[in-house]
Amino acid sequence: MSGWHEQLGVFDLETTGVNTETARIVTAHVGVINEQGITVSRQDWVIDPMVEIPEAAAAVHGYTTERVRLEGMDAETGVAEIVAALRVLFERGVPVVAYNAPYDFTVLNREAKRFGVAPLENPLPIIDPLVIDKAVDRYRKGKRTLEITAQFYGVDLGDDAHDAGFDAIAAGRVAQAIAVKYQAQLAMTAAELHAQQIDWFRQQEESYAEFRRNKLGDLNFVATGTWPERF
Repeated sequence: MSGWHEQLGVFDLETTGVNTETARIVTAHVGVINEQGITVSRQDWVIDPMVEIPEAAAAVHGYTTERVRLEGMDAETGVAEIVAALRVLFERGVPVVAYNAPYDFTVLNREAKRFGVAPLENPLPIIDPLVIDKAVDRYRKGKRTLEITAQFYGVDLGDDAHDAGFDAIAAGRVAQAIAVKYQAQLAMTAAELHAQQIDWFRQQEESYAEFRRNKLGDLNFVATGTWPERF
C-alpha cells in the first residue's frame, strides 16, 4: 500500500460565494490527520470578510454578516495565518488534501494578493479526492459532491457538513479510502500523484468541453481550468 496517505494535511474554506475571483473567506480549517483519519492537530478561523455575506452562502455555512462581525477576526490577519499554516505543512513535505482544490487554493491566492500577503508559490504536494475519484472510477454515474462521494466510500461526514473543519477532515478520509481501494493504481509518491493529477484534471476538463460542444451544442466552449490553482 502506498504511503502518501499515512499522514495528511487537510484544508477547506467556507466563503461568501462561488466565484474564485470575488469570494471572501468566512471560515477556514487547516489540520493534520493520521493514517486512521484521526485529527492530530487543527487550526480554525472565523473571519470578518468586510463585505456582506449573501443569504445563500450563510444558509450553507451558518455564518451571517452580523455573526462574523461579532465573532470574526481581521481578514488580513486571518488570511496571513492560513497561508502560514499551509506553508508549514508544505515545507514539511506533508501532502495537503482539498476537495476541488482549484476552488480553495485559488480563493486563498486571491485573498492573499488582495491583502498584500505573500501567497503560496507552487504549493505541493496537493491531494484532490475529486480529481482522483474521477480518474480511478471514470464511468460512475451521478454527482460527485463531497457528501455523495464520502457516502460512496463509506466515510462519515458527521453532523456538520459544510463546516470547514468537518469538510476538510471528511475529504482527507475520502482520500485515504480511495488510496486503500485503488492501491495498485495509486502506488506512487505524493509528488508523483500531484503531477498525475495535473494531467488527470486537464483530461477531465477536455472531456467536459467535448461534452459541452458535442452534446449540448455549445460549439464555442473551451476548457480553461488549471489545477491546483486557476490562473
